[in-house]
Amino acid sequence: MATSIRRTTKGKDANYRPTKKGAGMTQKGVEEYREKNLGSKLDTAVTGKVKPGSKNAKRRKSYCARSEGQMKKFPKAAKDPNSRLRQARKRWRCK
Repeated sequence: MATSIRRTTKGKDANYRPTKKGAGMTQKGVEEYREKNLGSKLDTAVTGKVKPGSKNAKRRKSYCARSEGQMKKFPKAAKDPNSRLRQARKRWRCK
């Protein structure tokens, strides 16, 4: 069973980015999660430029497809440009 980490966006122990900074997990949060969940392959967001067909390009495409489904499931978040969902999609550079 996976162990959860504190979902905080403030202070030095922040494991998640505030919405204004693009939402999503911080590198520190990912490291803490992987430490508590041995064998986890969790990684941070793909935010930079990627070569088409590369591993990171595939991760981005997969995330964007999944989050597009969330946009349909949660129309209130989809309409709000400041929602965590919209900000995370922006950070991942989803179209």
